[in-house]
Amino acid sequence: QVQLVESGGGLVQAGGSLRLSCVASGRFFSNYGMGWFRQPPGKEREFAAAISRNAGSTYYADSVKGRFTISRDNAKNTVYLQMNSLEPEATAVYYCAAKWISGIPPATKYGYDYWGQGTQVTVSS
Repeated sequence: QVQLVESGGGLVQAGGSLRLSCVASGRFFSNYGMGWFRQPPGKEREFAAAISRNAGSTYYADSVKGRFTISRDNAKNTVYLQMNSLEPEATAVYYCAAKWISGIPPATKYGYDYWGQGTQVTVSS
């Protein structure tokens, strides 16, 4: 069993930055590929970024590419999402998710084994 706890969300002005963290409890964190997803108000949960278990591979949605960076520290059981040049359209609840996989996890909300409870990010114009 893995529990994921996100933090780092908040209110930021357009153009600003935030860094989200997701801490995993339990063992074998380094065996999980990790993903970040977001759910804007009234919309479906959508993929943002993913990282392989050894951080050798990353993948981004086109909407965040060049502005968001996913990283992980397996010694700290933590995955991060650095978000720069934030726009009001980035307002959403952000979730991290874990999938037991050797390669990079999928860019779809289906198939992940564990989810966090989410952290709210609000970008004001």
